[in-house]
Amino acid sequence: MLSYRHAFHAGNHADVLKHIVLLECLSLLKRKEKGFLAIDTHAGAGAYELDAGYAAQNREWDDGIARVKAFSGLPRPPAVEAYLSFVSDYGRSNSGAYPGSPVLIAGSLRPQDRSVFCELHPTDFAALEARFSGDRLVRARRADGFAELKALLPPPTRRGLVFMDPSFELAEDYRKAADAISDAIKRFAGCVVVLWHPILDRAEARALPELLDGLGAEKTLRAELRIADSRPGERGMTGSGLYIVNPPWTLSASLRETLPFLSQALGSTASEATLLIDRDSPAT
Repeated sequence: MLSYRHAFHAGNHADVLKHIVLLECLSLLKRKEKGFLAIDTHAGAGAYELDAGYAAQNREWDDGIARVKAFSGLPRPPAVEAYLSFVSDYGRSNSGAYPGSPVLIAGSLRPQDRSVFCELHPTDFAALEARFSGDRLVRARRADGFAELKALLPPPTRRGLVFMDPSFELAEDYRKAADAISDAIKRFAGCVVVLWHPILDRAEARALPELLDGLGAEKTLRAELRIADSRPGERGMTGSGLYIVNPPWTLSASLRETLPFLSQALGSTASEATLLIDRDSPAT
């Protein structure tokens, strides 16, 4: 959606969850020497200044990355430490900017790995393209990332990760996301797919988990982090979740450590972290 700008939400609680899991998936993929292709279907501008521009208007990062940095109620799990270290290192080198998913991916690649970043918004794409213009491991495309998957999958190495972070501002986005995952795993059965989604009191948002489970993927993992009460008719996002197809080995164990930490660091008294493995094995 061309009106959507991720900069308004940079560093918020949803970014914290999705970016920790993205980095962990990339780290686990790198345990094998063979290269992989990482695709970001809705890449945005790549990185964001938190104290200026759109991000400074609502300061959503105050209840996201800032709270995680300040929280000392529990020991930090390794996945959280890795995320905070990346954010800190990037910020020191880039005037305090917060790294979006393309920067996280690009910073995790080895010489044998490749990435493709898709973005439709003309301003964000210009920033994205300029940011990675000298990086031979990265291709930036002004394109609908869901549609581009048809040309990109399967990759020559037969190892890949697709990160999907659409705006979900339109009801049709939920069906488009499910259709894109269905097509991706038909083309490339072993593909790791990470879909972020909001938790909202909207019919299409409530129906999404069942819609995704109906795709027939053999190995799935669902992680949800609710950071506030959900009241009937309330329009705001009360949390977010990740639906992961072909989760890398040990990812579920990592999330069992990470989600309770995030629940306390980011949530209220009503916060809840849930991990569902293979659709029917809950853990909190």
